[in-house]
Amino acid sequence: MPHPLFSREARAAINRRRGRPERLAPINAASSALLVVDMQNAFVRPDAPLETAASRQIVPAINKLAAGLRDAGGTLVWIGTTLPLPGSLRAWNYISGFVHPDRRQLFLDVLQPGNPDHDFWPELDIADEDIRCYKDRFSPFSPGASDLDVMLRQRGIDTVIIAGTVTNVCCESTARDAMMLNYRVVFAEDANAADSDAAHMATLSSIAEVFGDVADTGEVLTAIRPT
Repeated sequence: MPHPLFSREARAAINRRRGRPERLAPINAASSALLVVDMQNAFVRPDAPLETAASRQIVPAINKLAAGLRDAGGTLVWIGTTLPLPGSLRAWNYISGFVHPDRRQLFLDVLQPGNPDHDFWPELDIADEDIRCYKDRFSPFSPGASDLDVMLRQRGIDTVIIAGTVTNVCCESTARDAMMLNYRVVFAEDANAADSDAAHMATLSSIAEVFGDVADTGEVLTAIRPT
């Protein structure tokens, strides 16, 4: 069935590109990981410096995905951002080129270990056995950004389910890079949050056409096959 999120034109473009209607194949829990991106207080807390208000609304969906995949024997990875400081070997031109000068220090401060806004949102269902991973670029798969690719391959992971915030920045970047590295990508549309519906939908269309499968939480959970 055509995905109800997409317009007729978008569905046609997806089908032309992929040669088939959108459908979600079974997900083998043993070789799958849920990647929850940047659900830190800095993005989720009301009035936080980098707040994406919609991120609070997706917490129940993320927790359902986490519980479902964990119970089925899958891997959970909670991914956060730790920004590199100016002058360090990993200093990044995003801060100098795309962040207003008046806000640069604030960006750097809240995304440093020890700052309460660097912590994960407390309402997330994070278990002791889950993996915690910190990146210093939008995507944890960007060269040198984190050890995520190594950790996943050591566990035999070939499929990633992506959730978190912001849909069209770190979540999309993660999905694109994962596909480039030959992971199967499943993008949980109702477990990702953006600052606008337009930005959210633009990412979903791009992912579905070129980079992965787009499905809601219920569809993802139904597709999961236990270990």
